[in-house]
Amino acid sequence: MQFIVRLFPEITIKSTSVRKRWSKKLTDNLRILARRIHPSATVVLDWDRIVLRVASEEASIEASISEMLACTPGIAHFSKVRAFSFTDLHDIYERAYDYWQDKLDGLTFCVRVKRSGKHDFNSIDVERYVGGGIRQHTLAAGVKLKDPDVHILLEIKDDTFYVVEQRREGLGGFPLGTQEDVLTLVSGGFDSSVATYMLMRRGMKTHFCFFNLGGREHEVGVKEVAFYLWNKFSSSHRVKFVAVPFDGVVSEIMEKISPSNMGVVLKRMMLRAAEKIADKGELNALVTGEAISQVSSQTLPNLHAIDKVTDKLVLRPLITMNKPEIISLSRHIGTEEFSASMPEYCGVISVKPSASVNLQKLEAEEAQFNFDTLSDAVARSKTQTIDEVMTDGQTATNSLVEVSALAREHIVIDIRHPHEIDVRPLTFEENEVLHIPFYTLNSRCKELDKAAMYFLYCDKGVMSKLHALHLSDMGFKNIGVYRPIPS
Repeated sequence: MQFIVRLFPEITIKSTSVRKRWSKKLTDNLRILARRIHPSATVVLDWDRIVLRVASEEASIEASISEMLACTPGIAHFSKVRAFSFTDLHDIYERAYDYWQDKLDGLTFCVRVKRSGKHDFNSIDVERYVGGGIRQHTLAAGVKLKDPDVHILLEIKDDTFYVVEQRREGLGGFPLGTQEDVLTLVSGGFDSSVATYMLMRRGMKTHFCFFNLGGREHEVGVKEVAFYLWNKFSSSHRVKFVAVPFDGVVSEIMEKISPSNMGVVLKRMMLRAAEKIADKGELNALVTGEAISQVSSQTLPNLHAIDKVTDKLVLRPLITMNKPEIISLSRHIGTEEFSASMPEYCGVISVKPSASVNLQKLEAEEAQFNFDTLSDAVARSKTQTIDEVMTDGQTATNSLVEVSALAREHIVIDIRHPHEIDVRPLTFEENEVLHIPFYTLNSRCKELDKAAMYFLYCDKGVMSKLHALHLSDMGFKNIGVYRPIPS
């Protein structure tokens, strides 16, 4: 089988040297990807197009090649073709007729020809000759030049003629690796996933940085999203996934920072850590999924305050997008289901966040922050190549006991923020309740009796499950989640 790949138009208008370099990069990328599908694949650059050939006619191979081409940055569109030699217009007509004769019954059609090389005819001559012959010798309803039922697409280059069997749109953008490397801050949600895709499509090798606030299950979920994006849109290049344990940093924020500033300070701490990781990896920019005023930390004044902590360029490809647009794009690229099930980290939300922080007050509060905690988080970060992440912890689906009613001997650990407890206190007549905020649970879990039966509680049930799994990993076997039936 054979495919003709067309370059994205922005590549073709570059200077000759840039066009050659980028076209070669796309050719190299396709060669890597195609040979993973079938070892016989050959990929040849021919100035304005790339020709991919595979010594197989298997439908599964064709489907895999087609999907790969549709998801590779730098491609405007591509066609599966049949190639023939020819001597005159009638040769071209006969080959086109052989392919289309039983596919046009009752349908309108038009013929479109793309031609290059020296010939004694032009494209319109071919369209008229082939179209007239097919109209005369098939059961087609007729020729219709505007909005026909079928487009008969033909390509002629020098002494070779191609019948286009199928044409499909590509991803567009620039070939991966033609731009500098970047570090994307990923949470697994809609925004960071779509932002990652948009940078990949623009030709940037995108490494992943995940700030772990919620234990192993959350990390595995984010790894699944990151691996999916890489495998689908950028697997011609290997990148890294960095997981940073950030629970200690969150604990410091909860203890040292006022509620109105917590969200902005958390983002500032993440950028500080990401800058250190990017410097180590010689990465040129940081990427976030922030959009103007989507939440209080993403207003212009607060983004300005966040950016002050880093000298790195911070890219925000979603900055003017609306949430429905972001979700729609996540559906298009296939991350919607991942992101919809990804937990919102309910504990790191200020009670009364400020839409315009007082920078002087914020910096005064940060002066009380123990920055050794941040340095320790970066030092304890774990780096893996992206193709290794799914071999690590794939079974983080530990079976947890989840109950809506408690026995007398069960102990409840309320892991909510103290502000949440004050607003909606949890009381029982017979059960003991321990108030251990999630951000201190790691340090205080040694106080717990491993022989007792504990059930963790938070308003939405997300945090409690994540931390129950984490405690289970630490050796607590009598751990469950308390989820009362809504009244």
